[in-house]
Amino acid sequence: MRIAGMARFAPTLAAIVLVAGAVIIDARPSGAIEAGEPAPDFTLASTAGGDISLSDFRGKKWVLLEFYGADFAPT
Repeated sequence: MRIAGMARFAPTLAAIVLVAGAVIIDARPSGAIEAGEPAPDFTLASTAGGDISLSDFRGKKWVLLEFYGADFAPT
């Protein structure tokens, strides 16, 4: 049972990780946001084809956006 639940969550997690990675790679200065503010909406290609937007998850699922340095060093 536990593996089946994880298997359903894996594609969503993979999409979120890819979206966050693409945002980091294609980051352009557009003004800083403060902690606690909503993240700006963005749209990127999904792993299943088509596009996926951050707003697609609004009110439906928790979304984790993880940002880290290009050298992957701990902060």
